[in-house]
Amino acid sequence: MPFKIFSFFSLIIVISFASCGPEKPPPPRKKVQVINKDSIKNQFIRANKQVVQKESDEMDYYASSHQMPFVKTSSGIRYYVYQPSAKGDSIRDSSIVTLNYKVSLLDGTECYSSKTDGAKTFSVDRMDMESGIHMALFYLKRGDKALVLIPSHLAHGLLGDFKKIPPQMPIVYDIEVR
Repeated sequence: MPFKIFSFFSLIIVISFASCGPEKPPPPRKKVQVINKDSIKNQFIRANKQVVQKESDEMDYYASSHQMPFVKTSSGIRYYVYQPSAKGDSIRDSSIVTLNYKVSLLDGTECYSSKTDGAKTFSVDRMDMESGIHMALFYLKRGDKALVLIPSHLAHGLLGDFKKIPPQMPIVYDIEVR
């Protein structure tokens, strides 16, 4: 029995000495990052304004380098009617139109064409085409031939079309409205 008592006291002494050692510093506190939603929102707004301005500058350069008097709309679309219709009707909401077209990038790279893909027939102000085309058609008449520059946010946006039109790319439509 004396060995058990000795072992017990020895254990208590070892524990006592171990607990009297230098105190360990507490683990470092992780910094809590406060997310300021207004700050993030303002950063996105500034970035979007920069993209819109960059595209606007590119479309202005296209217009001036091609020496065509494009008309700029409040939405940022630019159009130039190079062969106006003599008798064509104005286009209104829900009008059914057929377009012969060629879609290109500003650098001239052809992406789509009615010669290979067929003419497009659709109801104006429905979502069968890019919203920029619907908006531009209200400035045209049946029989017009026009070039239309569409900023990316009214064409294929942030992601492009996953085929031939890259992300955030303004496009050029050469159209004939029938």
